[in-house]
Amino acid sequence: MTSPLPDRRDVVITGLGVTTAVGQGKEDFTAALFAGRHAFAPMRRPGRSLPGDEPATSFLGAEIAELAVPGTIPARVLRTASLSARVALATLSEAWHEAVLDDADPHRIGLVVGGSNVQQRELTQAHARHADHPEFVRPTYGLTFMDSDLCGLCTELFPVRGFAHTLGGASASGQLAVLQAVQAVRSGQVDVCIALGALMDLSYWEFLAFRSMGAMGSDHFADDPGSACRPFDRQRDGFVFGEACGAVVVEREGARRHPEPYARVIGTATAVDGNRNPDPSLAGEISVIEGALAQAGLSAGDIEYVNPHGTGSVIGDDTELRALAECGLGNARINATKSITGHGLTAAGAVEVVATLLQMREQRLHPTRNLVDPVNPSFGWVRQESLPYAFETAISLSMGFGGLSSAICLRKWR
Repeated sequence: MTSPLPDRRDVVITGLGVTTAVGQGKEDFTAALFAGRHAFAPMRRPGRSLPGDEPATSFLGAEIAELAVPGTIPARVLRTASLSARVALATLSEAWHEAVLDDADPHRIGLVVGGSNVQQRELTQAHARHADHPEFVRPTYGLTFMDSDLCGLCTELFPVRGFAHTLGGASASGQLAVLQAVQAVRSGQVDVCIALGALMDLSYWEFLAFRSMGAMGSDHFADDPGSACRPFDRQRDGFVFGEACGAVVVEREGARRHPEPYARVIGTATAVDGNRNPDPSLAGEISVIEGALAQAGLSAGDIEYVNPHGTGSVIGDDTELRALAECGLGNARINATKSITGHGLTAAGAVEVVATLLQMREQRLHPTRNLVDPVNPSFGWVRQESLPYAFETAISLSMGFGGLSSAICLRKWR
């Protein structure tokens, strides 16, 4: 679904925040991207192993080793905040300060948190801990089981008074949050809107289900975790989870004095396939690519870089490459951010917008880890080494269970 732009010049991105297993903050994250640094290993966070199997686990993923939380966040808040909430606060803080939002009118700032069911692991732990005496459950459980708790915490500690809500779109949630933020600014609802792709904190229940349905990678690389995440490579066998969170500040150009923007948002599109199952839709993916290009006023040949969804799913990667080829994007440069970060699920789309903009600012593309034997070698792949690349236009794609697809076109600000 696309809509006419009232003014293509009016929506810019002025601040970014990012927390991943390979780096917290833009500086560390950028260095990790260009170095192709990974953090894949057997996951050890409590609640991610089968009961009685602690600390051993058969699930590979990338977990955040240490989280640096700003000292301005009170200890009383952190004591009852979930992992998803703590990471959200740290990530939002970085984007907030880069965009200098203390200077903005709080009543003209909005917040969209992308993600639903993002605190499953901690809920599973609470259920297990109080199974014999449920009456002893913490009163704060009445807050933390709801995703809106992230909105409450973020708006309590940062002066967002325009609006705040969550938006669920499975693995497309993060990018859909960015698109919702763009719409809120374009419509005049607010002058500034922050999109935050929340960390989806999963338990062994979700991992078992993902593996059973064939979406999550197997134990094939159990002895070599660094080789397990292989988007677009012929040896891929499913996604590998990675803890992550991304924040993107969208605002109306000229509404206030702001830092030099990263880029203009020049085209967006969403589509729904009418399909509950995780099967990707070629028609849906083509639809959002063509819709975003049309809204941006660009042809496929104008796009210099593609940041794909690229999960490592056998059928998903094949379908996405077919869509890119049919839309004429086979000559653009392409790499897969998830090959480094893992699949952040609800956070993925926001983190990948951040990765796209950081590469655009640095005029350099990160490698695609483990891309040894591409499914389709004819694309403009960035394989296992980063490379300098001057580009101004990019498209980023996201897809989610439930037949959701989205795309965003960006042009470097100048």
